[in-house]
Parts: sequence; structure tokens; C-alpha cells
Amino acid sequence: MRSDEQSKIENQKSPITMTEERRARFKKVIAQRQPDLTVILENVHDPHNIGAVMRTCESVGIGEIFVLYTEADEEELSRGKKSASSAKKWVDIHFYKDKKACFEHVRRKCKRVFATHLGHDSVSMYDLDLRESVALLFGNEHDGVSEEALTLCDGNFIIPQMGMVKSLNISVACAVTLYETLRQRIEAGKYETSLLSEAEQNAMFEDYARRGARVS
Repeated sequence: MRSDEQSKIENQKSPITMTEERRARFKKVIAQRQPDLTVILENVHDPHNIGAVMRTCESVGIGEIFVLYTEADEEELSRGKKSASSAKKWVDIHFYKDKKACFEHVRRKCKRVFATHLGHDSVSMYDLDLRESVALLFGNEHDGVSEEALTLCDGNFIIPQMGMVKSLNISVACAVTLYETLRQRIEAGKYETSLLSEAEQNAMFEDYARRGARVS
């Protein structure tokens, strides 16, 4: 239980008032954030798909994703950013047009990158160790992941399917993969002890308190 003095200090840091229940919820969510897990979307232009992916990411503890547009002009890129902005209250989006720059940023946070791609060396999603520091790359439904992006990855995986149609909507594919990731990480206890330092958690609390105070 916090002392009155501790509560006073926290309130001084954050001028935004909130109930104790909401404060506790923020702290629990922040403590379960997975900074070593993220998603990269390559040339996924549909804002509804991006929004759905972001909601799934947030639900499993991902705080930031990467959206890579290599086929978009400036006008389309601007539209994509505007469309995604309504879904980014709790998830940060990093937009890139350059693949190498995007992957350099990702690898500062995650040790390995796996792409959804059907190739001779692809493995089942269930054979991946998703407890480790990892980024998951998804391409659009028409073209999939580009050849250049594949060369920047550490491996490919497929989602086992038993039906006639061997494809899933991008947001569904992402959700299926992330919930397998969630299962593995729960079993490994990665949500029981925060992966963030106390300073990082405090900074995130202040940030989320400001976001929560904004009118949606």
C-alpha cells in the first residue's frame, strides 16, 4: 500500500487527476508491456487492417509497431498516417519508407525478425520460440513480404491452415500469431515481472496519464 507521501509525490509529477482504480490499471498494464516484442507491417495500406493490428498488439502488451511503406508516394503516406492516428492512443507507430532504416531501428529493440512467408525453409508458427526478443513481419495480402525485406529477416514462418483457401486476412494472421506469442510468454512468466526499469515505467505512466486525459 502506498503512503500518503508517495501519493502526493505522484500527484505532483502528474497534474492529471485520476481514480485509484484507473491509476492501478495503468500501472498493471505498463508493468506487462513487452518492449522486446513488436510487429512490422510492410505496405499494408488499409487503415482498418492497421487499426485492427494495433488493437491486437496493445492487447498482448506491445507498445509500438513499425509501418513500412516502400510503394507509397508522399500523399498516400500522409493519408496512411492520418488514418492510423485514431488508433494510436496506446500504441506508438513508427513510419518508414526505407527498409534498412526501419530494420536498424527494429533491431535496436529486438534481436530477431521473423516474416510470414511460404518458402522452402519456412517453419510452423508453433515451432518458433516467441519467448525471445522478436519482431514479426507481415506483408500485404496481395504481394506478401518483399524479397528485399526477407533478406533482412532471420527466418520465415507459416500459420498452419487446413482449409481450401490458404490465406488469412492480415489482421487475422497477426492476431493468431500474437496470441500464440502471448501463450508462450505467459508460460515463460514474462508478464509476471516487468521487463521495464522503474524509471521507464514511471515515464510511461506520465505519458499514458496525458494520453488518457485527451478527448478521443
